[in-house]
Amino acid sequence: MKQGTPVAIAGAGIAGLTAALSFARKGIPTEIFERTGALKEAGAGLQLSPNATRILTRLGLAERLERVWSEPETINLVDGSSLRTIAAVPSGTFARGRWHAPYGVLHRADLQTMLLDAVNANPLCRLYLGQQIESPNSIAEITGTESRLIVGADGVWSSLRQHVQGAGKAAFSGNVAWRLTLGEANAPVFFDAAKVTAFLGNGSHLVVYPLPQKHTFNIVAITSGADPGKTWDSTLPPDEVRHRLLDAFSGWHPGITGILQTAVEPTTWPLYEVSAGAWHRGDEVVLIGDAAHAMMPFAAQGAAMAIEDAFELASFVAGGQSLAAFADHRRSRVARVRSRGAFNRFAYHARGPIRLGRDLVLSLRRSESLAAEFDWLYGYEPKD
Repeated sequence: MKQGTPVAIAGAGIAGLTAALSFARKGIPTEIFERTGALKEAGAGLQLSPNATRILTRLGLAERLERVWSEPETINLVDGSSLRTIAAVPSGTFARGRWHAPYGVLHRADLQTMLLDAVNANPLCRLYLGQQIESPNSIAEITGTESRLIVGADGVWSSLRQHVQGAGKAAFSGNVAWRLTLGEANAPVFFDAAKVTAFLGNGSHLVVYPLPQKHTFNIVAITSGADPGKTWDSTLPPDEVRHRLLDAFSGWHPGITGILQTAVEPTTWPLYEVSAGAWHRGDEVVLIGDAAHAMMPFAAQGAAMAIEDAFELASFVAGGQSLAAFADHRRSRVARVRSRGAFNRFAYHARGPIRLGRDLVLSLRRSESLAAEFDWLYGYEPKD
């Protein structure tokens, strides 16, 4: 690894911008290369669990986060047919006390904006827009100098991943997410602005939480679906999109299906995963976030794992440790998070007797007992 030159980061999403701030915190300069000419508002809501907010606090973003997010009092699991609460995990002040960091929900664009503002204000960070990094050689072609390290934070369809031998492959998961928003004034009484609510049903589930700065509720409905190809948005006519969404949730409570008929025009978001594989090439190139291990959203940890990757990578590099050591350190944690997501997928979409058994078991659990299952995840202390 070359010393004295900036670290190059491909991608100015959550992973890339967090990496730049994490390296700057260690006194290491970075150059971030973003293929788009402008960073536009993208995505919808985002859950930030304590393992992520702990890191963002160390990066000096706590006050700005608290201005734009909401801290839910509980995270509830609710039957999508009857609207009966199955279980609840305490959050809010409980999260701050138990895991020593908050649990918040906000718009993805708000997080990206504050990360971008912090990067632009930091003299050790330099952002290049409209610059596509297709290969490690692209950096020298743009800047005229070679980098000490190249970080691939360029997402699930990473170009740099093609230059890491043995890296994982991106593949459609078989599930799609439908993104919708609903204004607060039009929200039903069972949409609680003080909670994150996951409505569970046969082969599908729907997550709802408030976006206070937008005066809306964020709605993400996840079902099985067909692969639309390499895209984040559906090219189907809006009427067809809504028809497929309503078909996937037929048999649910009429209050929910009514919302799906009237909410702001839904978009389809295909869910891709990146299989297990190599994350680095020697000490020259390393992948983080979705570029390394894109995962299903059933544990709500995609952004959190990218944030952890970025922060710990800077710590390993600043400490003179190898990329192999970083990858070995992160791989076991990511694998455990994947396993939790797979378990949640099974539980959330359960049918028949398994669904009845799930509801019975959860109904007998105390809230604090359910929260204890997340100590390993939310209480994680990153290498600093």
